[in-house]
Parts: sequence; structure tokens; C-alpha cells
Amino acid sequence: MRTDPIETFLHDLASRRPAPGGGATAALHAAQGAALLAMVARYSDGAKYAAHATEITEVRDDADGLRAEALGLAEQDAAAFGAVGAAYALPKGTEREQSDRSRAIADALAGAGQVPALVVEVAARVVGLAERLRPIGNPNVVTDVAAAADAARAALSTSRVHVEVNLPGITDPALRDELRAAADRTDDLLHRADQITTAVREQIQR
Repeated sequence: MRTDPIETFLHDLASRRPAPGGGATAALHAAQGAALLAMVARYSDGAKYAAHATEITEVRDDADGLRAEALGLAEQDAAAFGAVGAAYALPKGTEREQSDRSRAIADALAGAGQVPALVVEVAARVVGLAERLRPIGNPNVVTDVAAAADAARAALSTSRVHVEVNLPGITDPALRDELRAAADRTDDLLHRADQITTAVREQIQR
């Protein structure tokens, strides 16, 4: 996925196939948010930003790492949903086959739920980086901090529903609780992302 042209990805996304789907797009939203923050950090160099050079460098490096991590999760999500489709396609003619199929579906749904929960974590870190960078970064590209926050917001909202849709099929109580907690924490993160965008809008209207 990471080496496909955008048109190829969009063609695959529009096709009648289970993957890539919304989960992969959530991860790509997070990757785009991280990339935007890395760009803003790279424009925030020189003597004018020397007082915050260490923090800006940290944001840049962390954003680069998150971009790569999110891309990997996009590919993992596509693979996880492929596994769900394969599990549902297993034969169910005998009791043994039904049992094996049910176990395979539960395992596949667990994997499909875990990936968007990881995207929530990546998107949360993107929001945190945006909060750090907005007040100290180059004001000429501060709108890209808002764009990064909005991309993270899309990643969070999309990941939440993809976690929630898999919860009923997950049989491990500990994992179910872990994934529910990941979904529940998005409310605060979405609010924080909105606050960043609001702050940027106020900044550019002064």
C-alpha cells in the first residue's frame, strides 16, 4: 500500500472488496497529520525559532516516526480485514467445522479491533504534537497544524467506530475491555483536536 500510486489506492478503496476500507483510511489520516506536523517543524528553523529549537526538533522526529507507524497500521488493517473475510468464508457443514469457523472468526475480529485501537494511540500522539507545535512553530504555516489536527480527528473518529463494531464478536473479556477503553478515550481527544483548530483560526484572524 505504501508504494501504490494514490489513484491505485483509491481504485482499490472504491472496489467491492473488504480491504482496504475505513480502517486503512483512518491510519492514513493519522499518517497525513504526522506528515503535516513534520513539514511545519521543518519550516520552523533558523534564529527566529532558536529558543524552541530542541522541542521543534523533537516534534519533527516524533512526527516522522508516527508517519511510518501509521502507514504500517494501514497495511495491517487491510490484512486484518482480509483475515475476517477469510474466516467467515470457512466451511460450516459439520459441528467441527462450525466450531473451527467460530474460533477463527473470533480471532480475526480480535485482530481487526486491535489495529484501529493502535491507530487511536498514534492519532492521540499526533494531537499531542500539534498542541506543542502550534504556539512555537512558524506562523506562516500554522494552518497546516490545524490540518494536522483535523486529520488526526478523522483518524480518531473513524477508528472509534471500527473498534466498536468489532466488540460484540470478541470473546476475550480483557481484550474487550482494553478496546472499549481505547474507544472511550476518543471523546477527550476529539475535543483537544477541535481546540487546536479553534486556536489556529483565532490566531490567523488577529
